[in-house]
Amino acid sequence: MKTYDYVIVGGGLFAGVWAYLAGKAGKTCLVVEKREHLGGNIYCEDVEGIHVHRYGAHIFHTSNRKVWDFVNSLAEFNRYTNSPVANYKGEMYNMPFNMNTFSKMWGISTPQQAKAIIDKQKGSVTGEPKNLEEQAISLVGRDIYEKLVKGYTEKQWGRDCRELPAFIIKRLPVRYTYDNNYFNDLYQGIPIGGYNVLTDKLFEGCDVELGVDYLENREKYDAMGETVVYTGTIDSYYDYRFGRLEYRSLRFESELLDTDNFQGVAVVNYTDRETPYTRIIEHKHFEFGTQPKTVITREYPAAWQEGMEPYYPVNDERNQGLYAKYAELAAKEKNVIFGGRLAEYKYYDMDKVIESAMQRAEEYGLA
Repeated sequence: MKTYDYVIVGGGLFAGVWAYLAGKAGKTCLVVEKREHLGGNIYCEDVEGIHVHRYGAHIFHTSNRKVWDFVNSLAEFNRYTNSPVANYKGEMYNMPFNMNTFSKMWGISTPQQAKAIIDKQKGSVTGEPKNLEEQAISLVGRDIYEKLVKGYTEKQWGRDCRELPAFIIKRLPVRYTYDNNYFNDLYQGIPIGGYNVLTDKLFEGCDVELGVDYLENREKYDAMGETVVYTGTIDSYYDYRFGRLEYRSLRFESELLDTDNFQGVAVVNYTDRETPYTRIIEHKHFEFGTQPKTVITREYPAAWQEGMEPYYPVNDERNQGLYAKYAELAAKEKNVIFGGRLAEYKYYDMDKVIESAMQRAEEYGLA
């Protein structure tokens, strides 16, 4: 007799939504998480009353009303709007690229002037763009590419833009309005009290084991549940049978500062190549904090190696081909459900993870 209906491997959003919907349907769940906390990459730490996003900035945004209603039934969200600023060698530009950006860069004031400059600069690329540099210039012109795209992208990927494939930047948001709201989605915000409020609700009623590697104890945990919901890396599940999938990773350096306001905004991107980090996050601004101190985090891109956190899948042809082989094996599994960004080798926004988990749970009669 199995002890649980579901053994859920991982403590991130896909796992949490599944656990919540399974619980509502009267099912029992055991959650096995390698880290010492639940919440995956949305986990927050409390420092001086500030909710610090331990694994980088997470801003919830969606146009899916069902997903928005779901998260708001678990936590109250504030009115935070993502409006990052770019710092290029001390010059400050609004993001995404909009009339505020163009006005600062070229001393102009109308959409017609901005379009004329960008169209002229785009003309330097003829034919199909052969690499990321040509793709970016064909979308936003050379000035914006040189100051706001090139250095940031090269740091992010660890390679020259001319060595990167064009498809990485299929589109760059360009707005001919004075609108600094980064996202086009209908809804956005941050849970009041931080993301742990959401996490606690999602996993309420589950049995939880932290600091445990499921893959090292697979037989034991498989024997405990009718079905395994697996949200870890798919290649490790199959013991790297076809080879390892590639990722980019991140390294964070956080600092508590004796000032109430370090940079005046939650996120500043450093777009020159020489600054080693890609951005600085000032966490209190996510929740309009008025604490006397502040916490900042510098974010450094890193080449992923075994033992590091895998953040961004490298979705080039080689890796997609490799993933397809693993996905074929996964599709044949009888009592294992694979879901989430690591098991599906996909860069997912938070709302898309939740949407995916809801759809899969529906297929299993849980929602």
